[in-house]
Amino acid sequence: MKQTGKKNKDVQMSIKMDLELRNQFMELAESMDRPAAQIIRELMRSFIACRKMPNAETIAAIEAVENGDVKTYDNTTDLYHQLGI
Repeated sequence: MKQTGKKNKDVQMSIKMDLELRNQFMELAESMDRPAAQIIRELMRSFIACRKMPNAETIAAIEAVENGDVKTYDNTTDLYHQLGI
């Protein structure tokens, strides 16, 4: 079957959310003069990209955070010291 025009057909997606969340999002999108749908598509692409075959170091870091193993530092000097910089 031969297709003309776009390769992929556009579809719509409906989601439920808190009214306040929607209002804050729409207000911010408008203040940036950007269509909300464009921002949502960018968020979706970013979400997908971040979850495509991460390397072993990234997987280990994600697992550590999910397990509550989060490092904190007193200040930037402490951070640099701990990193060996």
